[in-house]
Amino acid sequence: MWPTLRATDARALIRFLVDAFGFEEVVVHGDGDRVEHAQLAWPLGGGIMLGSDRGDGDDAWPLRPGTFGCYVVADDIDALHERAAKAGAEILEGPSDTDYGSRDFRARDPEGNLWSFGTYRGEPVG
Repeated sequence: MWPTLRATDARALIRFLVDAFGFEEVVVHGDGDRVEHAQLAWPLGGGIMLGSDRGDGDDAWPLRPGTFGCYVVADDIDALHERAAKAGAEILEGPSDTDYGSRDFRARDPEGNLWSFGTYRGEPVG
């Protein structure tokens, strides 16, 4: 699965996601401030795709900036939380243990998107 989002300042959001959360920039297409398509990989697999808000009625993928939310599996939640906080992420909830065995924290990026990071990998299928 590749979640997608739009950003008011896509290039700044890409830098933030790389610096604060540890995504890896794979490709960015676009000229100047506008990003037509970007792909960021997550170290444990998968990733996200994003682009600049088009601000017009002709957008085939009309997502509003700041309306995205995602749960991301990570291994070292405490270190990731510290990295995110140092990079300026708005921490909504610091690291805590859940009753289902995950260690989680929640943050908001500069565009307003919500991010939840945790060790829970989901229940086995079947």
